[in-house]
Amino acid sequence: MTRRWVVVALMAMAMAVSLAACGKKGLPEIPDDSTYPRQYPRE
Repeated sequence: MTRRWVVVALMAMAMAVSLAACGKKGLPEIPDDSTYPRQYPRE
């Protein structure tokens, strides 16, 4: 019975960690010295 609880606990922790990694990332910030976007072909 103890081994079963250990397996269940490990599986629950694995699921919790994998779900905790899912999330919405914030919008990327453009660096101040960025030249993007630029027109191509560049002359």
